[in-house]
Amino acid sequence: MSARASHSPLTHQVTLTVLMLAAFALAMVVGFGFYATAQADHVSLERQKIFFANGLKDQIATVEREQESVTVWDDSVTNVKAGNQAWIEENLSVWMYSYYGHNRVYVLDAANHPVHAMREGKVLDPSAYGEDAPALLPTIEKLRTMIAQPPSEGASAGSAKMVAEDLISLGGRPAILSVMPLVPSTDKLTQAPGSEYLHVSIEFINDAVIGKIAEKYLLDGAHLLPLSQPTGSAAIPLVDSRGVILGYIGWNQERPGLTLVRKTAPALIVGLLLAASVLAFLLRRLRRASTELQTSQDQAQYLAFHDTLTGLPNRALFEDRLRRALLRTGQAGHDMGRVALLYLDLDRFKHINDTLGHPAGDELVRQTAARLQHTIREVDTVARLGGDEFALILIDIRDVRAAEDIAERLLEKLQEPFKLIDDQVFVSASIGIALSAEAETDADDLLRKADIALYEAKKNGRGRHQVFAGDMDDILLRKRKVETELRKALDGGTGIGLAYQPVFAANGKTILGAEALIRWGHEVHGALPAAQFIAIAEERGMIGQLGAWVLQEACRFAVRTDLPWLAVNVSPLQLRDAGFAEQVASILADTGLAPQRLQLEITESVLLENSDASRAALAALRQSGVGIVLDDFGTGYSSLSYLRRHAIDKLKIDRSFVRLLDGEGNAAAIVKALIDLAVALEVDVTAEGVETEAQKILLVAMGCRQFQGYFLSPPLEPAQLLGLSGLASPDDAEPSAVRA
Repeated sequence: MSARASHSPLTHQVTLTVLMLAAFALAMVVGFGFYATAQADHVSLERQKIFFANGLKDQIATVEREQESVTVWDDSVTNVKAGNQAWIEENLSVWMYSYYGHNRVYVLDAANHPVHAMREGKVLDPSAYGEDAPALLPTIEKLRTMIAQPPSEGASAGSAKMVAEDLISLGGRPAILSVMPLVPSTDKLTQAPGSEYLHVSIEFINDAVIGKIAEKYLLDGAHLLPLSQPTGSAAIPLVDSRGVILGYIGWNQERPGLTLVRKTAPALIVGLLLAASVLAFLLRRLRRASTELQTSQDQAQYLAFHDTLTGLPNRALFEDRLRRALLRTGQAGHDMGRVALLYLDLDRFKHINDTLGHPAGDELVRQTAARLQHTIREVDTVARLGGDEFALILIDIRDVRAAEDIAERLLEKLQEPFKLIDDQVFVSASIGIALSAEAETDADDLLRKADIALYEAKKNGRGRHQVFAGDMDDILLRKRKVETELRKALDGGTGIGLAYQPVFAANGKTILGAEALIRWGHEVHGALPAAQFIAIAEERGMIGQLGAWVLQEACRFAVRTDLPWLAVNVSPLQLRDAGFAEQVASILADTGLAPQRLQLEITESVLLENSDASRAALAALRQSGVGIVLDDFGTGYSSLSYLRRHAIDKLKIDRSFVRLLDGEGNAAAIVKALIDLAVALEVDVTAEGVETEAQKILLVAMGCRQFQGYFLSPPLEPAQLLGLSGLASPDDAEPSAVRA
């Protein structure tokens, strides 16, 4: 009796302690829940305000973009100045209303007098402009001031879009105002500065416009609130450039925190009820421990040989089955067909993960595994080796054609759309195929061959299959050998160096600068073409190291000379590196070379790619003073918009055009057009590949002032270039020649 009594207080104390701790924990959870709810609602509201503010900016930009489609047009300038009212109505006013929804359009002459007026799709007498003029004039005068200002130093002609915009109030209704000059779209038409006609476009900010913004960000109940109506917390003001509030945008505030609490309340109640039965559950759990331990051992055994995501055999089980299949094939001889190994990889799988998220990527892998299993025979094996890589073991395959047929069926099956969560996506795959030879039992070698074939399939365009061929081994080994030897050359500085081809003025004697050209004198193969080992460096991930070495060597040479500038070629892969601009700045600082004496030559592919990293690198380099040269101009597909956007400092006319100057008649017209384009863009132009006196004379007559080519000078060793015209700096010793 005393024993039971002694245990009762302890049990009571333990029970009370547990209850107090549970109550304290519950109070903490509830308090934190209320705090988290308020914070979540506050953060959500601020995000909603940002959404509407950004949406309004996007709508203003849309109005400007729509207006620009008709203001930058030769026909607009011609017909407006000719007073062609029918054309203006069809193309500049009523069309803007019917197609884009602009509510009012006015066309003003050079003295800001109205020549055309349109409201809500109806053409009015130009005098109707007078009603809106007081609200429009400040923005119109702002644009006139912008037009009258001379272009900033270093900016190319037409590099900035001329537009003045603001939010205004017309008849108590807020509206977006955009004013643009009518300017030519080509060089065929010119107009004197200050004579530009203006196109004034107005779009009222109504519930329809606000609804489009709300629909974009999935917000409900968005509407326009007048100044007289009280606003709640879910509202942002419409403010003009003077800070005057014209109205408000209001919407139904989303409260994710409160919504979450409401939805989870039943679960919390259930959780409290479940907590009461935890002790009993733990006791029962102990009795089941031995059974679960055995189950976990069985599961561990399964997981050791299967992929957890797809349930397919993993690499360990795959390699075991491949060795067994090869062994059976070798023992059966001609009575059994060959083993085919298919190595499959989804194309651009990383893009799916980055855009749709990892859950979508996992679902894609699961669905891919299911399709592969349903496409092959039961006797065959499909395994997941990791990520988006799969391997298939096909037994009793007669020949290569049979393996290719299966690969084609797999590719067709994978081309069908995938349903990933709420998105439908299309993917492709690349497949490498390797067949076992007679009596072959080396599974690792077969897997290596399939991997090489997969690499070739991806390199040749993706979405295809490739059968391993014997020369693939040789090509891969040669590339790896070149890669290894190139690394040694860069580390030791032996066999690799730079030559310099000077760029001359029109007199053929004055050296304006030089271009650094990499040379590699291989100890076995002799002089290797630069294009060959540079391509291998790009493919094998060495271009950053190689490019940094070239920049370092070129800058070291240039700083010891009186060369006005030195040009260095840059790979597009280097520009994609977020740290490239900082690397160039570091090299310039280490060598002491002024940024203005360095020019970086890029290809048109960099402009076409138009990646954020490349665009940021080019902007940072130009801002630091480094010149940007567009090499081999005319051979790619660059548009004038890309040239204006990136503000190139120099164009180099490709040697293929210069070579044809001696014969083909159209070549002279093309080259002249390229030179005129450079003049119009206010950039320098260099003709490369000049090989005859006749070519040089023609180019001089066309206005070209910089020349490069074997007629004037081939690429020279450093000492030869310095000796050509005494370019060595008087404060430095003669630099040594590059080792060949």
